[in-house]
Amino acid sequence: MKKFFYSLICLSLVGVITYSCSKSFLERTPKGSLDENTLANKKGVEALLIGAYSVLDGFIDGGGIFLGGWQSAGSNWVYGGVSGGDAHKGSDGGDQPDIIPIERCESTPTNDYFNVKWSVVYEGVTRSNSVLKVMAKATDISASDITRITAEARFLRGHYHFEAKKMYKNVPYVDETVTDYRVPNDKDIWPEIEADLKYAYDNLPEIMNAKGRVNKWAAAALYAKALLYQGKYAEAKTVFDLVYTTGKNAQGQKFGLLSKFHAAFDAETENSNESVFAVQYSVNDGAPDAANGGWGEVLNFPYNAGPGGCCGFFQPSQDLVNSFQVDANGLPLLDTYNANEVKNDQGITSAAPFTPTTVALDARIDWTVGRRGIPYLDHGKHPGADWVRLQSYGGPYSPVKNVFTKAEKDKLSDKGFWTSGVTATNYTLIRFADVILMLAECEVEVGSLEKARQYVNEIRARAANPAGFVLDGAVPAANYKVGLYTTPWVDKVLARKAVHFERRIELGMEGHRFFDLVRWGEAKATLDAYYKYVSGTTTPSINNQREYLKVPSVPTFVTGKSEYFPIPQRQIDLSNGTLKQNPGYN
Repeated sequence: MKKFFYSLICLSLVGVITYSCSKSFLERTPKGSLDENTLANKKGVEALLIGAYSVLDGFIDGGGIFLGGWQSAGSNWVYGGVSGGDAHKGSDGGDQPDIIPIERCESTPTNDYFNVKWSVVYEGVTRSNSVLKVMAKATDISASDITRITAEARFLRGHYHFEAKKMYKNVPYVDETVTDYRVPNDKDIWPEIEADLKYAYDNLPEIMNAKGRVNKWAAAALYAKALLYQGKYAEAKTVFDLVYTTGKNAQGQKFGLLSKFHAAFDAETENSNESVFAVQYSVNDGAPDAANGGWGEVLNFPYNAGPGGCCGFFQPSQDLVNSFQVDANGLPLLDTYNANEVKNDQGITSAAPFTPTTVALDARIDWTVGRRGIPYLDHGKHPGADWVRLQSYGGPYSPVKNVFTKAEKDKLSDKGFWTSGVTATNYTLIRFADVILMLAECEVEVGSLEKARQYVNEIRARAANPAGFVLDGAVPAANYKVGLYTTPWVDKVLARKAVHFERRIELGMEGHRFFDLVRWGEAKATLDAYYKYVSGTTTPSINNQREYLKVPSVPTFVTGKSEYFPIPQRQIDLSNGTLKQNPGYN
């Protein structure tokens, strides 16, 4: 689905929403405004609905409005990935320095990244509500279409509020009836999010008329995820069971795992039966500023001559790389994965010889992390330092999942923008592998440990498929070994640990990690250990020291504060104090 560009009404409302026409974000001259009376018909309402979908990627460019980008990317690579220890900011210290305190767990309310993210998600809320308000005035829309459009708009409203909730916790809920936008953030909005998503699940059809539109089963998956985030495991399991056994994508294909792991991240195979719900991207379609492509990921490509040509951000951490090490049976080293480091080329020039490690690794590593001496998609072997902006700052690795293949350049990457790093590779908000692992998590918590093992083994069996390995010529590029859990799970603690770890290696670099750690109650222990490790405090080594993570001191996760990001000070000011700051940030 392509974005629909239109001009928003520049509302003179003060409150929880920073509108796109506010001074701090207005970078273009508005070309007009919406006339609700003109749009109060089926064509106009459908256009408004597409406008609500268009905010899913976290970027708005059109009709004189320019808002968001990497600060608010739908993938949450900063907030879920960098904050969660999957990756470092990358690049060098002087580029996008606002990410540094976010990575160091030292966020402040005046950091503009938080204000941009807030503004974009509530822009999505505003657009979703506009659909409902304008549709109420239309007279040419059938009852069935009213139900379907309402369900789509409420799903989107639920999604945007879910994004705000998991980021900031204490957030206002805004629906189409609100007229005073100074809404306090003094109550839990999970019930309202649940109601929106359940309405969508109950009322959406299975088959939709366009790729990218939410259907019944995508709504079910997000509804179950909202239940999971609240610890309602039995309720979530009931819905996830239906998604697993009966769910279909919007084109009517039954959900399933693709046979090859990386196919889930390839623009040539997107919108497959593994894609439950995805942000739709397109390029080379005449949109200004390549605005229909993956703008939020534009920084996250190898540096210099690497694919994308810019900008060396979102560099996988040594901690993530180490997590792909396996034992003699091909199983994860759940408690000891950092006892030994996977060999890397830190401090070695691309002209100097380097031989990658021969230790056994989970095959998903090289579809998740670009590392020296291993084929990087079809671009040849990763050359190491020549594709890294500053190894001593961000480390030696590059991201992979968001990168286009050589064969896709200028076809599925934009050829008219200042970098080819704006691509048509969708970001999948929910893929079926994620659903399976959330279902496995529910099974553990309700006590069905063997069922959880079955689901985890389903994920691992796909990873073990040799046809999906990275190849160097005709042979595997590394010593790949992926085993199944063959011993029955009888210990709930160990089963939980195995499921959580599987999410880390299956969903690495996809923006989930920090939010998972918080909802599991594992953020403090995991991230404090991570900070010590990657700063070289616990295991001094030239391979893993990130100096900026120990200057002036090694960061510390503060319980009761660091689980959520601060309410943007700009929004508190706009609300005339109606919004209250999160604990610990005053």
